[in-house]
Amino acid sequence: MVYPEVGVGLPVVGLRGPDAVAAIAKAADDLGFAAVSVFERLLVPAAPDWVNHAGLPGEAAYDALDTLAYVAAHTRQVRLHTAILVPLFQQPVVLARRVATIDQLSGGRMDLGIALGWLPEEFVATGVPARGRVAAFEESIAVLRACWGPDPVEHTGARYTVPMAIVGPKPVGPLTLYGGGVTRQAVERAARLADGLTLAHRDWDSTRAAVGWYHEAGGGGPIVLRAGPMRPHPMLEGPPGFTPETILDDLRRSADEGIGRVDWT
Repeated sequence: MVYPEVGVGLPVVGLRGPDAVAAIAKAADDLGFAAVSVFERLLVPAAPDWVNHAGLPGEAAYDALDTLAYVAAHTRQVRLHTAILVPLFQQPVVLARRVATIDQLSGGRMDLGIALGWLPEEFVATGVPARGRVAAFEESIAVLRACWGPDPVEHTGARYTVPMAIVGPKPVGPLTLYGGGVTRQAVERAARLADGLTLAHRDWDSTRAAVGWYHEAGGGGPIVLRAGPMRPHPMLEGPPGFTPETILDDLRRSADEGIGRVDWT
């Protein structure tokens, strides 16, 4: 029976402490798991009238890239994956260098999963304008790829300018960029601009639909599914997936859908 590779989602929510993060990462490495992944959550709104429709955890989360740098120092072979990170929260030259630094220090194990983001309070806190967000996101990808390419680097765009310069470090080798998203537009954008796709499993109908959108839009790269013994999205109905009782069937189903790796959260 064919199964996808399996990775581990690290518990960066709840600030469980560096020892817990290191222990889980080391165990994943020693047991031969394919990857460890982390997500980015800058803040959780606390306004009295805010309703948590998306089921966000109420605790703070460690910084995604800092966590992966820490994990890199405690592991030898697992891939290091962001699932996902929002590039609009920081200047793309700075992000390019941070990611390439982790890739260098880990011996070429870094993968970057990115998405547009969706939480309005995070955009307000980081000063990201509401207008032109998609265009800025797409241009940030162009800057990342330029910075990871040969020197001298130069970019002139509507949002970002990089004067002709030597920008480093560079990744050890070609760095795989994964696009993430829930909507069809976001998945099609990943097919057009990224090297692969990262999905968060809600239920099999939505996962199957997203994989179909990706292929229909010309996407042919690797697909990573972030899943685990969780309740479905609060806005959806259906039984939870990837429970201990269903895990083998869910992994088989993942392989049948063309998913190359499942990261267990």
